[in-house]
Amino acid sequence: MIQKLSQSFYYGWVIVFIAGFGIFFSGPGQTYSNSVYIDQYIDHFGWSRSEISGIYSIATFCAGILMMFIGRLVDKLGQRTMMAVVGTILGFACFFNSFVSNIWMMAIGFFLIRLFGQGSMTLVPNTLVPQWFIQKRGRAMSFMAIGSFLSAAFFPIANAWMINQWDWQTSWQIWGSLLLFFFVPLVIFGVRNKPEDIGLLPDGAIQEKSTTQKNSANIPVAEEDWTLKQATKTVAFWSILICVGIPALVNTGITFHLISILGESGLTPQIAATVLSLMAIVGFPISFISGFILEKVKTNLLLVTIFILEILLLIILLYTNKVSVAILFGLLWGVANGIERITLNIIWPNFFGRKYLGSIKGVAVTVTVIASSFGPLPLGIGYDMCQSYTQILLLLLVFPVIGLFCAFLTKKPKKTNNKQWAS
Repeated sequence: MIQKLSQSFYYGWVIVFIAGFGIFFSGPGQTYSNSVYIDQYIDHFGWSRSEISGIYSIATFCAGILMMFIGRLVDKLGQRTMMAVVGTILGFACFFNSFVSNIWMMAIGFFLIRLFGQGSMTLVPNTLVPQWFIQKRGRAMSFMAIGSFLSAAFFPIANAWMINQWDWQTSWQIWGSLLLFFFVPLVIFGVRNKPEDIGLLPDGAIQEKSTTQKNSANIPVAEEDWTLKQATKTVAFWSILICVGIPALVNTGITFHLISILGESGLTPQIAATVLSLMAIVGFPISFISGFILEKVKTNLLLVTIFILEILLLIILLYTNKVSVAILFGLLWGVANGIERITLNIIWPNFFGRKYLGSIKGVAVTVTVIASSFGPLPLGIGYDMCQSYTQILLLLLVFPVIGLFCAFLTKKPKKTNNKQWAS
């Protein structure tokens, strides 16, 4: 059936649609979703903000370490199998979080949703779509990113509504049910790992018939493939890792404590939730445009833009004491996130190819998750010590400055000697 469909319509766009759902359902493990639960946990269990921030950070750090192994499993087992497995485990993890009754269960719950939600459920789709596109990779990633922004816009509001209507336990159970009974079957029936599996090439080119099936399956694709070992020998690999890690650290810390940060200035939790949703709504068209731009301009130019915006964001947040300023912050945050989501994902296949993308992207996601684990804790401790977020927000300004420097160093590597880079 899929092969018949591919004759009249390139099946890669169906893959983009399903991958977008995958990114959407990473929501239960994302900070923009979990931030709505934090005050509920504090009121329900009586724990301090520092305790919950610490548990969240440690769980995220442990999950991040394992992402390198998840990346290798993607290369070994394929995206279809891994997406189904990850979706199933994340679904059960949501049910587990609904039954949390002590701090150790919460630590396990945070670990599971960060590993299989924030980490794996974003890694696998971001390695799947590049398999199907090269020339049109930018726009394909932009279409997939719709799921990311819908998730960021929908989850905070949906969680707040479900908590208000029922309780936080029920909201976790609803997400678990949707993952197990909607998303996982969709993956099993709809996903294929790469276009070659159904007689196609990336971007919709049809393989020409040849004397042997073996020859037709080995039509070359104009893209250099780097192994993880080869990639680690380039300056670009390490500078990109720094550029990936800094926004994860800063944005996660801000998102996790946004309700409290704005509350310090007299703004309500509803305004904070609106800022998160506004960020997602604005980020969507920016992300969409960025994908097309990245097909035409050098990636490092958008990397520079990302860190200029990050610096402005932190400065504005220090003075966000009115609804109008909060809206401005949400708008600018949306622009920054729109550029980040495409640029920091597309740069890996563009620079290092698609054959070993799981292993390479696995390292990148490891850095992303570990960096994000360090975001909430300093803000939580800083607030408990100083009863203010001002000092720690000023300290965070150092990181986007470092990122700006690394962005200027990021150039696409070239293999100048084939023997030197032999696997």
